[in-house]
Amino acid sequence: MNTRRPGPIFKKFSTARKAYSISAITEYEIYTGAKTAQMDLWNEFLDKTTVLPFDKEVARMAFGINRDLKRKRKLTDTADLLIASTALANNLPIATLNKRHFERIEGLSIVD
Repeated sequence: MNTRRPGPIFKKFSTARKAYSISAITEYEIYTGAKTAQMDLWNEFLDKTTVLPFDKEVARMAFGINRDLKRKRKLTDTADLLIASTALANNLPIATLNKRHFERIEGLSIVD
C-alpha cells in the first residue's frame, strides 16, 4: 500500500510554518494525481491549506498572459498558466519544482 506523503515542496512550506496557499487548479491537480491510498493524507494536508479561487480577476490575468505568450511564441500549458495567474492576481510568489514552465511568465516571482 503506497501512502506517500505530499511532495517535498509542500512539505518544506508546511513544516517550516511559513504562510502559504495554493491555487484551486493546484488542488485539482493534487486530487487527480493522488492514489486512493493517499487520499487521507492529501485531505489532511489540504484541510490546513488556503486554496485561492479561480475567479474573474484570475481569468482576466490568464487571458492577458496567454496573449503575451502567444505573441512571443512561448506558450505554456493551461494549468501552469492558471496557477501563475492566480499567484500574480494575488501578488504572491510561486514555489515550484518546474521553474522552466513558469520562468517565461513576466512579473512572476519564483521562490527558490
